[in-house]
Amino acid sequence: MGNNPTVLINTNLPLPLFRRGKVRDVYGLGDKLLIVSTDRISAFDVVLPSGIPDKGKVLNQLSAFWFEKTAHILPNHLIKVIDSEDILRDVIARAESSKQSQWKGDTSLTLETSLIGCSMLVAKAERIPVECVVRGYISGSAWAEYKETGTVGHIHLPSGMKESQELPQPIFTPTTKSDTEHDRPLTSQDIKDLDVEGIFEELEQKSLLIYGYARDYAKTKGIIIADTKFEFGFLNSKLVLIDELLTPDSSRFWDVNQYEVGHSQPSFDKQLVRDWLSASGWDKTPPAPMLPPEVIERTSKRYREVYGKLTGGIL
Repeated sequence: MGNNPTVLINTNLPLPLFRRGKVRDVYGLGDKLLIVSTDRISAFDVVLPSGIPDKGKVLNQLSAFWFEKTAHILPNHLIKVIDSEDILRDVIARAESSKQSQWKGDTSLTLETSLIGCSMLVAKAERIPVECVVRGYISGSAWAEYKETGTVGHIHLPSGMKESQELPQPIFTPTTKSDTEHDRPLTSQDIKDLDVEGIFEELEQKSLLIYGYARDYAKTKGIIIADTKFEFGFLNSKLVLIDELLTPDSSRFWDVNQYEVGHSQPSFDKQLVRDWLSASGWDKTPPAPMLPPEVIERTSKRYREVYGKLTGGIL
């Protein structure tokens, strides 16, 4: 299952923990951050006890791929991907010299293997608390909203649209970003309260530009990007892309050859996991059940497959 079947669930590095999310562990290095994309997987807002081999590498390296490809549209926070022992040793040495690390003896040697390929060094930016969602097709929660109201994110759409249909043009439907509650569509009052009035138009413009560029590129590789979400921050007072970018966890990827309007589409993401959990009878409250080996293997394959299609690489 990939070149390295080891599953990276938790990291406990001797560095200051800056933030731990459902999937990523972020460590502080002064004006830089070490972002580790683990193999953890969540569904229905619950982190599962089973990891997905190579998932972290896909998220990390696909983000790096897109950061490089879209840098002409907007700069980003990526400094380097930790893709070799030498680079990791250099990061560790810098942390030790700045007294931000408590690495002792050979501890680093046992940690290196699991970090290589699934971590990156980034500049520490001031995060903008908005999820910048762009939709090019009507699916998922957008389809549910449209059926009920004829709108998506307060935007009126043509009548008579079908599920998974391409929109006349991509739409920007930003949401709040919260660690304590479900994201919800951004309101005019939110824009004022979050103090993003001055940057909001640029967030929309850049989001649509990046989505359009990525959508056109992906189609040449046989992939439809139905929707995605971006995160932005300020670095030296300039707007930059941050976090992850155009991954199966932040985007809805479909196979061009399997695409049919009128129903939901198979996605290159954790759809297999969600389907199995829904059929298992689990009530969607912690703890989640263990996934069967065949679901884990098939999900890992889907992540690696979309990585290969988009980048030409193999994990």
